[in-house]
Amino acid sequence: MALLIILACVFGGVALMVIFGEKHGKPLEPEQQQKYSKILMVLVFILLITALVNQLIS
Repeated sequence: MALLIILACVFGGVALMVIFGEKHGKPLEPEQQQKYSKILMVLVFILLITALVNQLIS
């Protein structure tokens, strides 16, 4: 039962973020979007390498 409550809270929070993001968000400039894309790619790569190392160590 606790899991369902947690899932409902997470779903509600995500729904609120989407609603407010669409209402008050502004579109990104192409240069800013490209910069964020590069940063995100590096972060995802680091996360994957960290998870791989963690699995190999355990």
